[in-house]
Amino acid sequence: MVEGWEWDDTLFAGSAGYYRRGRLPYAPGLAETLAGALRLDGRGRLLDVGCGPGILALDLAHLFHEVVGVDPDAGMIAEAGRQAAAAGVAGKTRWVRARAEELSADLGSFTVATFGQSFHWMDRDLVAATVRDLLRPGGALVHVSDLRTEPRGVDDLPHPPAPQAAIDDLVRDYLGPVRRAGRGVLSRGTPDGEATILARAGYLGPERLVVPGGQALERDVDDVVAGVYSMSFSAPHLFGPRREKFEADLRHLLHEASPTARFSARQPATEIFLWHTPPPLGRRDALPVEPA
Repeated sequence: MVEGWEWDDTLFAGSAGYYRRGRLPYAPGLAETLAGALRLDGRGRLLDVGCGPGILALDLAHLFHEVVGVDPDAGMIAEAGRQAAAAGVAGKTRWVRARAEELSADLGSFTVATFGQSFHWMDRDLVAATVRDLLRPGGALVHVSDLRTEPRGVDDLPHPPAPQAAIDDLVRDYLGPVRRAGRGVLSRGTPDGEATILARAGYLGPERLVVPGGQALERDVDDVVAGVYSMSFSAPHLFGPRREKFEADLRHLLHEASPTARFSARQPATEIFLWHTPPPLGRRDALPVEPA
């Protein structure tokens, strides 16, 4: 858990409807990379912890017999259900409103557990141990995130980049200089160091994989506005009665930055860390896949 901060249920309040449109997608090839690394073949069960509106879980759903997504935000769970229905996989997905710290054996055992840029919000030692006990022997905990260390230039793209520095300044003008998070603030940002925590919890690894990005993406004003509202530190509820004025100022800023109301971005690469539970006795060659 973040030192000096306590989770509350407003962390992403109002953000669910903006998330899929506003966030840049994971790199194409993520599912294929995981399928090859873990020898996934449509059997087994996936647990997506902190699933949000189901983006990662639904991208991987075809690799499993059953998918369970867990998130404490009611809006995120509802949106995940809608997206699963639209994708035609409602029958193999289940969406549970709960905090990761509340995971229980009632959910059954899993072949793979994924964390898509969500682990830092949790009591990580507790969740790591709990998920380890839910994974089958030789199962995998998969940490997925954008690769943040690569340069992503847009000089040769047809539209200007979204003016992120100016957007950040505008958010601070409305919400103050310290990053907001639910009803609290994060004066030092979110924590890192998950490798130490997962090793301490008994996982083996990690194996690092990178799915290349770099593709040109085009975004419009509504996409960029959705991206702002998809973030915990600028979630819609934080603006209170000033939200309408904030959004008007934001849209004005964006139209000034691009007269065509179009922006270019580079697809980020996706970084994956694979951690395994110890394999079944006598088996060190494969990830077990449970029967469908």
